[in-house]
Amino acid sequence: MPEQIFQPIPETITVHLGRPDAAAENVTVPFADYIKNVASSEIYPNWPESALRANIYAITTYALNRIYSEYYRSRGYDFDITNSTAFDQAFVPDRDIFENISVIVDELFNDYVVRQGTVNPLFTQFCNGTTSTCSGLSQWGTVSLAEEGLTPYEILQRYYGDDINIINNAPVQNIEESYPGAELRIGDAGNDVEIIQDELNRIAQNYPAIPKITDPDGIFGVTTEAAVRNFQEIFNLPITGVIDKATWYRIKRYYTGVKSLAELVSEGVSLEEAQVPFETTLSIGSVGPATALVQYYLNIIAYFGGNFNLFPITAVYDEQTADAVRAFQQFYSLPETAQVDRTTWNKLKDVYLETISSIPESFYGNRAKLYPGYVLSFGQRSADVETLQTYLSFIADYYSALPKIPVTGYFGEQTREAVEEFQRLFGLEVTGFVGALTWAEIGEQYNFLVDTELN
Repeated sequence: MPEQIFQPIPETITVHLGRPDAAAENVTVPFADYIKNVASSEIYPNWPESALRANIYAITTYALNRIYSEYYRSRGYDFDITNSTAFDQAFVPDRDIFENISVIVDELFNDYVVRQGTVNPLFTQFCNGTTSTCSGLSQWGTVSLAEEGLTPYEILQRYYGDDINIINNAPVQNIEESYPGAELRIGDAGNDVEIIQDELNRIAQNYPAIPKITDPDGIFGVTTEAAVRNFQEIFNLPITGVIDKATWYRIKRYYTGVKSLAELVSEGVSLEEAQVPFETTLSIGSVGPATALVQYYLNIIAYFGGNFNLFPITAVYDEQTADAVRAFQQFYSLPETAQVDRTTWNKLKDVYLETISSIPESFYGNRAKLYPGYVLSFGQRSADVETLQTYLSFIADYYSALPKIPVTGYFGEQTREAVEEFQRLFGLEVTGFVGALTWAEIGEQYNFLVDTELN
């Protein structure tokens, strides 16, 4: 059976008390309380229990779809859903809640409907079935189906198709906005980059002027920048090639649109599309390059005056790493979790960049410079690429397996081949791009050979 990816249930939901553009109040309420309120406003407590349950599944899933697709937030609003029945579902502040509905919601509020083979909450459109009709669920129609003896799942199948599943007991957690909290640009890497690469490629199917990003790998390279620039041009955004908050949410809006995620007939998001290559939070037990990068940043910060000690870079998130992260968080007034989440990562990267930018050129002398803070990859042109080529070319004088490359400042095929060969030679993952660990190893070898020459 394929792995199931759960979409988490939010602890709260923010409701706009009016039509989207109305100057109305926003209220933030616990998600389960919201479902109880809507159910008590939309349906009748004396309906058969199967009908009540089918409606509550639909109400819950509809709200989750609005949150998952960031339908309103991607349009510049600061709420998740409205209480206008012309757009969404009824919510009446401070209304009485029916006891039997409250009991059912407590059981079902973290269950939702998906189309088989997809992970996104289905847009479970519904209407009352008397004064208004639609292609989704008929609220009054569920009553007659329940009286015929249909189960809640069978009722939902009548309206949404046989190919639906109900996800049970999804985890409840605080859900933050999807924007990573910092701009994405050339050299950035991680889940957020890969998500945007995949979404831009899907949008490009409908807007072919946007160039396809070949082999999305989570590295923000020149082809990703070109796609971002074309997207910005098409949708009247400043053409910077940088993904700021406005560009991020415009991409989200059109991705939702081309996949019809906020419609009953939706392309859906597959399990494969929903998977991300890197851990979203690093903690004790995490192993791999992301952990090693955190350790590298922490050690550089510690060396230049951090409030914690140097420790080995092992790529294993151990107690020493956790202690250093906790000390870092304490110093910068972050929640002291000893884990690296998005907020801690953004601050860690910022402090690292501030640290290396404050180092005078005279500090290095004939030693290799520290990692510039972004991934160097094919197609880039910069002074840092020129520095990289200088180091590789010097090392090649001592290692015949390494090709001698020209120092041009352009990361072309020759440079990529030299990087790959260096990575093979020194037991690194062969990627062809230069992150912190490859840069650090190149720097270490360069320094050793310079010292050897001088001595």
